[in-house]
Amino acid sequence: MNASFELALDTARAAAGMQHYPEATLYVVATPIGNLADITLRALHVLQLVNAIACEDKRHTQPLLRQYGIDKPLLAVHQHNELEAAQGVVDRLQRGERVAYVSDAGTPAVSDPGARLVTAVRAAGLKVMPLPGASSVTTVLSAAGVTRAEGSADNGSSFVFAGFLPTKAGERDQAIELLRADSRATVILEAPHRIEALARAMAVLQGRLVTVGRELTKQFEEIATMPAQDLAAWLDAGPQRTRGEFALVLHAAAPHEGPDDSTRVLKLLLAALPLKTAVKLTTDITGAPRNELYDTALKLKTNESER
Repeated sequence: MNASFELALDTARAAAGMQHYPEATLYVVATPIGNLADITLRALHVLQLVNAIACEDKRHTQPLLRQYGIDKPLLAVHQHNELEAAQGVVDRLQRGERVAYVSDAGTPAVSDPGARLVTAVRAAGLKVMPLPGASSVTTVLSAAGVTRAEGSADNGSSFVFAGFLPTKAGERDQAIELLRADSRATVILEAPHRIEALARAMAVLQGRLVTVGRELTKQFEEIATMPAQDLAAWLDAGPQRTRGEFALVLHAAAPHEGPDDSTRVLKLLLAALPLKTAVKLTTDITGAPRNELYDTALKLKTNESER
């Protein structure tokens, strides 16, 4: 056991031990995404309490548990065997056991395996209890500075979780075109060996900001925000920047004034300013094309003179 966590285990028992943890329950436990100290006291207590721990990869979970001084039977439940392995977990729960499920990092059943296991447990009429904690999705969002839909009329802090985009170039390009059509902020995950290809593909999203989080919560964590077309250059700026796991936020699209709004602004400015000045200011305010506004301004002036 890591000596620094010996006291944490005692603290976890004291802080969380008085709560009720029913038998015949699947506990979905979030684990750190990089920094061991991000484990919650409740998670430590439950991982000590359960009869067995189902996990995405024993080779990853066993060393993690050893760091915390926890030794429990491990059950392999991953994307290739989840449907079959879920029945084994259900059998244990039906015998009255407590079973925890952990993924390799973060909150299970979001981008990692676990959703099918949860479905199987619920279908058997058994209880599922989530233990919240670390998540790369909320971590990168909290550092991105995505405001409440960045000007959206709904005034809601909406975002979309896209997870990992397709690995094939054509399918990835199609996915990015869908992102371009969606004005909401989007969270994307990517592996180090594909991050450069993703960055090149995202260059078409000119005008959209991207926040990239690399090695989140770890010693060499980097978080930076830039226009989407500059992401590839940012990665090329240092060899270490393509290493580690990535979580990205494609910021919400800036709101554009519709034709009616730009015409309304133009009319107000034409009442007090020369035509060219009014057109320039309207372009600056609304982002509408200057040539189109100039034609509209001429028509408005013509209509006014004919009255």
